[in-house]
Amino acid sequence: MTAISHTIRSQFPALEQQVHGHPLAYLDSAATSLKPQCVIDAVTSVYSRDTGNIDRGVHTLAERASARYRSARERVAAFLRAEVDEVIFCGGTTEALNLVAHGWANPNLNPGDRIVVSVLEHHSNLIPWQRVAAVSGAEIVCAPVLADGELDMNRILDLIDKTTKVVALTHVSSVLGTVVDVAQIASAARSVGAITVIDGAQAVAHRAVEFSELGCDFYAFSGHKIYGPDGIGVLVGRQDRLAEMQPWQTGGGMVSVVGLHQSSFALPPRRFEAGTPPIAGAIGLAAALDFINEIGFESIAGHERALLAHGRHVLAQVKGLSCHAAPSALSVLSFVLDGVHPHDIATIADSHGLAIRSGHHCAQPLMEHLGVIATARASLAIYNQPAELDRLVIALDHAAKIFR
Repeated sequence: MTAISHTIRSQFPALEQQVHGHPLAYLDSAATSLKPQCVIDAVTSVYSRDTGNIDRGVHTLAERASARYRSARERVAAFLRAEVDEVIFCGGTTEALNLVAHGWANPNLNPGDRIVVSVLEHHSNLIPWQRVAAVSGAEIVCAPVLADGELDMNRILDLIDKTTKVVALTHVSSVLGTVVDVAQIASAARSVGAITVIDGAQAVAHRAVEFSELGCDFYAFSGHKIYGPDGIGVLVGRQDRLAEMQPWQTGGGMVSVVGLHQSSFALPPRRFEAGTPPIAGAIGLAAALDFINEIGFESIAGHERALLAHGRHVLAQVKGLSCHAAPSALSVLSFVLDGVHPHDIATIADSHGLAIRSGHHCAQPLMEHLGVIATARASLAIYNQPAELDRLVIALDHAAKIFR
């Protein structure tokens, strides 16, 4: 066990349990991460002490909730090196991407315009653009990946031309772990007047993200993939782009003046936060980001690189196993095992106390490109240890003996 995991594991109460008589080995953080006690405490404190609707009441509980919510937005902005007014709270990455698609792209796209995506995309960064294209008459074009799983940079740069209005890409693939050179692509998009929309759901827990340095127009991520609560996410948008957007949802909290026949909207970011926001979620997310900052990305990256290298090494020794992971991969190992369906692999792994993912991982076009119906996936986090990957190999050997 590495030094970081000794310190970290005790802060995750879920890891104290056993599954089928085995200590839990949680290898599914790309789907959703476990929560440290500090996040659980932060959320609990809202409901036990500071329950009040923000920016509406003048009583003490409402004032405390409002102050904590404002602080959460400030901490998210600092975490991403963004301006406070660029941070929009929403339900998750999916909602954030839909907000851009329907709030910015839908009014601004026309027949003949081009939306550039890649075969790496999660459905959440593909289907919204399909809907927008169907309404606007814009065309979706897709950049391929190379044989090693890296994005074909030459091809995507060729696709970005004067007809391009939107470039929508993942920062890190949830299947192959591919790290996309967002800054280079954003620069190319900016040179032709296109916006760049980045799905950062799989990136923010593993590497430092500086919004201003990336040069993209929008960046989205979810709290539940960075040790925070479910139901909270963030869209960070450049102030000039946010000013161009119309609200996607309307209601209380996002308005300035309301009349019977006409209303005016608040300035961003509140313009895009209709209704009662996810107050406890935002406060819990801020606690998760504080937790990450306390550990530091240098320590996190070193720990996860060592885990990934160990995982690659031990999986390579499993007969009949093919690993689908890009050379640049961050903390993800997707694989198939000859003669064993991925769902059966996950079931056998669970019997050994191992939580892994199986399926198409909401990336069916990528599965088709890889020539597989599904993969099994072990995704790594700061609480994992090399011995858990050794246990995975034992489970794979067991699966092979049963199904072959």
